[in-house]
Amino acid sequence: MVNVQTFPATAERWDDVVAAFGRRGNDPDWCWCRRFLDPPPDGVDPGDNREALRREVRMAQVPPGLIAYVDGTPAGWTRVMPRSAVPGVRANRALQRVLPADPGAWWVTCFAVDQRHRTIGVATALLDAAVAHARCHGASAVEGHPVDTDCLKADHVSGSALFTGTMRSFVTAGFTEVARTYPSRPVMRLEL
Repeated sequence: MVNVQTFPATAERWDDVVAAFGRRGNDPDWCWCRRFLDPPPDGVDPGDNREALRREVRMAQVPPGLIAYVDGTPAGWTRVMPRSAVPGVRANRALQRVLPADPGAWWVTCFAVDQRHRTIGVATALLDAAVAHARCHGASAVEGHPVDTDCLKADHVSGSALFTGTMRSFVTAGFTEVARTYPSRPVMRLEL
């Protein structure tokens, strides 16, 4: 049986955050879970998403994400934070049409699971931990916009296409579908 543990991403665990991103950990231009956020802070090269995330982790009062470990090895990352702090969600018209007004809702923006640790429950463990993390910090609900892989036509879908998670993981964690913005893109919500 695989042992998956999760911990908040803090400055002391930065090297583990990098390791959790797997082969992309050496690429500062990769997304680094910043796609839905504002531009990097002053003094950070706009192409250096890794440094922007490092600075965010170091300065955050509440850790912006969680790290999963498989048998003690960093294996995955997820970002969870108040929906109101995610500009890419606030500006998305399709999401705004279906999301309830809820200033206490938190949003799971992305997952990065090292290729060696996929399909063993790392993303589900991260999602469970994200719910607990949000609840601990006063969230009223947790939401996400995963991919319903059953609605995809491709036989094989790359991990990078599933960075917002899979509907299957969200259902396993107790989320329910509230709407769809596209046939393969459900909006999932878990009331806390």
